[in-house]
Amino acid sequence: MLAVKLVKLIEKHSDQLSRELSEKVWNSPRCSDLHKVPADELQARTREIYRNLSDSLLEKTEAELEQRYTELGARRAEQGVAYSHFHWALTATKEHLRSFVQREGLSDSAMDLHGELELMHMLGKFFDRALYYTAVGYERERERIGAKQKRRKGDEQKRFT
Repeated sequence: MLAVKLVKLIEKHSDQLSRELSEKVWNSPRCSDLHKVPADELQARTREIYRNLSDSLLEKTEAELEQRYTELGARRAEQGVAYSHFHWALTATKEHLRSFVQREGLSDSAMDLHGELELMHMLGKFFDRALYYTAVGYERERERIGAKQKRRKGDEQKRFT
């Protein structure tokens, strides 16, 4: 199946893809808040997506995706990264993969084209879920931070009255 071969090709080139994407994201004003994330953490996360793509697409359950990406969304909220910047970076990750697949796919037959389209569908579904769960985690963390700040403010007011 071509989709599996393409995923293996992506995993094989994960370091190169990760470096290219990190450079693109790091230099984009749409992702400037990601400078709040330690560079090694960002690089490791990017490599993780590319290196473990077959697991993410074929083996991870919905619950595993939910846990991983709600945690990631909460982490970025805790770091003070604007969600729009994080969203752009995740979208850039998907687009970088799509470009690679289109460049390397070499669809010579209808069967190959079908496999490439199948992979594009799987990638779209994966990234849509990742974006949803990161938004959930991000929102929960922002609510938690807001409630904590509100309690602290209330405690300060009580002290002065």
